[in-house]
Amino acid sequence: MTSRLPFVDLQAQRRRIGARMDEALARVLAHGQFILGPEVKELEGKLAAFSGVKHCIGCANGTDALLLPLMAWGIGPGDAVIVPSFTFVASAEVVVLAGATPVFVDVDRGSFNMTAETLELGILAAREAGLTPKVAMPVDLFGQPVDFASLGRVCSKYGLKILSDAAQSYGGAQGNRRVGSLAPATSTSFFPSKPLGTYGDGGAIFTDDDGLNDLLRSIRMHGQGIDKYHNARIGLNSRLDTMQAAVLLQKLDILEDEIATRDRVARRYSEALDDVCEVPRVASGNVSAWAQYTILIENRDGIAKALDAAGIPTAIYYPIPLHRQEGYRHFPIAKGQLAVSEELARLVLSLPMHPYLTIADQDRVIAAVRNAVA
Repeated sequence: MTSRLPFVDLQAQRRRIGARMDEALARVLAHGQFILGPEVKELEGKLAAFSGVKHCIGCANGTDALLLPLMAWGIGPGDAVIVPSFTFVASAEVVVLAGATPVFVDVDRGSFNMTAETLELGILAAREAGLTPKVAMPVDLFGQPVDFASLGRVCSKYGLKILSDAAQSYGGAQGNRRVGSLAPATSTSFFPSKPLGTYGDGGAIFTDDDGLNDLLRSIRMHGQGIDKYHNARIGLNSRLDTMQAAVLLQKLDILEDEIATRDRVARRYSEALDDVCEVPRVASGNVSAWAQYTILIENRDGIAKALDAAGIPTAIYYPIPLHRQEGYRHFPIAKGQLAVSEELARLVLSLPMHPYLTIADQDRVIAAVRNAVA
């Protein structure tokens, strides 16, 4: 019987750092500061230093990491936030939760990301709908940073803030700057399968803005003012717990090495599969975190079925673009029908990707894809 490869192998990572992890968790159990314990402050400092920013604010999950900045900026009714349609629903969900309106735009077929051109079309669509465009929320889909220079020029032209959704790209880079420092505010997720993941939920926001840092720390603690029984504003209960911070501290120590290994796996996949499918392309100067390795291929469902029979798991991120989702169909879209997002939803197929794929495992995935296409 053919053995089945894991899509993401967290157990292999645990075998590498399991003893250190057990010791770190035991320290939390010993001191008993389970909410905002010392590991949280230590993690925030190390993440800020890793990213090259002044502030890192831990929070309960990646969705809250997107919602908190919108709340801090006062985004609400009558405001528009420009969101790519080809992404996970959390990107649009937080806009609605803040009381604002998501305006969906298309993405680039090669990078899967929002572009300056699609952003500008979204801004115009927001204005035509009687909304005030306030924020651009580009998503670094599958691990590659968006082109922040070109998006920044559009945002400066129209007076928009940028909130980078880096849920899939933390650990990546653009030029000599790491993800977390590429936008005025960057949010990420520490969901277990992310390149840097907890053993539960967690998230963080990165910024150099002192005022935003203060607001975010207040909002994540019920709008806390001078003490926990003084509420200066409306807030949330969105704290990163100490156990998860202890987990992340151990994983952060090996993140650079794991990102480099992910990149080697991705390069090997691309070299071997370039002639049988459309492989992902990384822009010059970018370092992808390779949260997913996603190919474009016709007969996607048939290929996935054949791979499954060979013991190779696959995933589809994402089968329905947001502007076609039942809960989001009534929101504005940029001019056109977002054709690229709809085509990608039909063609994308993600292959196993993690730092512990052996050469033999990689060869098995490659052979299975090539056989399935043949």
